This record gives sequence, structure tokens and C-alpha cells, in this order.
Amino acid sequence: MMRADTLHPCDLTADDHEAWRALCASSPVFASPLLGPDFANYVGRFRTDTLVTIWRTLGPDGVERPVAFLPHHRRLGGAAYPLGAPLGDYHGPVAAEGFDLEGALQGAGLTAYRFTSTIAPSPTAASREGFLIEVGGSAEGYLETLRQLRPKSFKNYRRLGHGLERTLGPLRVAAVTDQRVFDTLLDWKRRQLSRTGAFDFLRPAWVNGMLQGLFQDSNPAFGGLLVGLYAGERLVAGHFGLRAADIYHPWIASTDPDLAEWAPGHIFLMHVIDAMPRLGLKTYDLGPGHEHYKRLYSLSSRPVTAGVRFAAGDAGTLQRATDQAWMLAGAEGPGMIGRLRRRLEVVSASQPTVLGRLNGFADTMVVAAQRRCSGNGTD
Repeated sequence: MMRADTLHPCDLTADDHEAWRALCASSPVFASPLLGPDFANYVGRFRTDTLVTIWRTLGPDGVERPVAFLPHHRRLGGAAYPLGAPLGDYHGPVAAEGFDLEGALQGAGLTAYRFTSTIAPSPTAASREGFLIEVGGSAEGYLETLRQLRPKSFKNYRRLGHGLERTLGPLRVAAVTDQRVFDTLLDWKRRQLSRTGAFDFLRPAWVNGMLQGLFQDSNPAFGGLLVGLYAGERLVAGHFGLRAADIYHPWIASTDPDLAEWAPGHIFLMHVIDAMPRLGLKTYDLGPGHEHYKRLYSLSSRPVTAGVRFAAGDAGTLQRATDQAWMLAGAEGPGMIGRLRRRLEVVSASQPTVLGRLNGFADTMVVAAQRRCSGNGTD
């Protein structure tokens, strides 16, 4: 028998934190700064709707011990959404082997768990890849392996890098603490999102507050890290994200739009691999999505899965029926209904207030109408 407790992250005890970290350490698939208690605590500082469900079982010694942790945001109807969406690129239950999520949801008062990038220890038909740059030996050896595997691509990007150096000055990578650089990266990203019609994940106030807080808190054990690529004195590209010891997970990838002809994003990744030992990093976790360029620089990956898990029994019946209605309308397909459903899910997960979700839904409908009229059917 399992007992479920649901708490705000700040109400977890030191023993809960220790048990959570032990579960994270029990499998390499949980090796991410996004999956431990520190990230849940940080999100909880900026989103009051942050919850953690802990499932405990009674051991042979008569002592209850945690066997699973699920940080999430709860919505009307009892559905749980990923922690920190849209910044929670990896999420899901951190649990002991054999944990039955569907059976456990009902006991926690949850009807379903909706996810976009849940860590999947065993690949499934619905799995995609989260791409990793893991420099276990020398950076030079890693880059040489990439060069041998993708000679044409690397020859082209090195040629562009040399051209950028001749135009603007020597290329260098550095960890940056200048607020102006941080603001510049966010501005470049907002302009890109607006230009492409993508969902503006920087719009919610809590996202801006958390990113700014992490930028100011650059503790190497757990904190923000901004990495910039310079050509001479000019900022060319940068990443900002979350660091936990030697693992880095960037969220914001931005480049100077006026230098697009030089492919600065590719030049950045080539040079940041070389700089990883100097930055104290062994794993540069690029996450899922944008496979066309991430695969060029990754020699390893982890499977992640999108979908929904319904509570067993009557608890998940209504949620399941709602999903079936969406599927009949084409929500799983590449068409307009599918794109609309995916955007609505992102808005619902990322906006903690009803007003914010209503505004986000309205923006989604406007974008959908504009794309329908323009014939642009991409996400």
C-alpha cells in the first residue's frame, strides 16, 4: 500500500530532499538539474501553484519511505501538468523501478498527468530524443570524432567561423555575468519568436522573474549560467540556462540576427565544446527538439516521451473521454486541429492564472487564424 502526500516544495523536509536526491542518483536517466528538488524549490518561489506529490510505502522495519516524487502544476479537473513548463524540458515522476504511475495517480487525487518530455528509461513508439554533448575525455578528441563523422558539415562551419574571425576579430567563449548581455540574449530571442510566430514562452511574468533570479544566482552547484561567443568585442551568440555542478541545460539559445549569414549558432556549439573543460562542464544537455542541428554535435541521447497517463478506474474516465474527443477531431495529426491543441496545452501548462490562460488562448486563436490565411502550416 502507498500513501500520497501533496505539498508545496518549500514544505518538504530535509529527509524528503535526501530521498529525492537518492532516487535521482539511482539511474543515469535522472541526471538533470531539472529533475531534482532544487529546481522544484526554485519554481515554487515564482509559481504559487507548484506542488510535489510524494508516494511512500511502509518498509519491513515499519518505517515509511518515499518511492516516487512528482512535481507538477494542477489544473481544474485534477489534471497534473509538467513542472515549470515551458522551461521544464525534462519532467515526470522520479521514482523507484516498477512504480505504477496510473495506479498511483488516483490515490493522490489526480485524474491524469500530461507531459511533453518525460524521461523514459525504456524507449517506446512515442519516444523522441534529448540530445547530449558529453565530454568525458578531451574536448579536442570529442571534436575530432564529430569531424570524422560529419566532415562536410564541419568543414563548412569551420570555414564560416574563420570568415567571421577575419571580419570581426578572434572568436572566444566565456561565462558572462553582464546584465546587458543577458538582456540582449532575451531581446534576440523575443524577436525570433515574433518573427517565426512561435509561442512566446518568455511572456509569463513568472518566467522572466525566474530567469532573472537564476541569472543573478550563478552558484555552480545549482544556478544560472550564461555562455557567450564573441568575435573580437562583439557578442555573436549565447546560451542561458540552468547548471548543476558539471551538467548544463540551456534554455535560451540566441544569435545576433544581423550575423545570420555566418551560421553563428553552429559556430557557437563548435567553440563551446572546446570550452567545456574551462567552464567546468562535462555534460551539455541540449534537450529534445530541433534535431536537424543538435544531432550534428551530439554523440549520445536519452529517450523522452510525450503523452498522457490517466488515473486508474473512474478517476481518469472524464479526462480520457475528453482526450478521445480531441483525437477524433484530429488532435494527434499535423493539421490545424493538432497544432491548435498543442498550443493550447502549452498555454495551459505555462500560465498559472486564469487571466493569463485566457490571454494565451486568445493569442493562440489569432496566430491560428493568421497562419490559416497565409498558408503557413508549420509549428
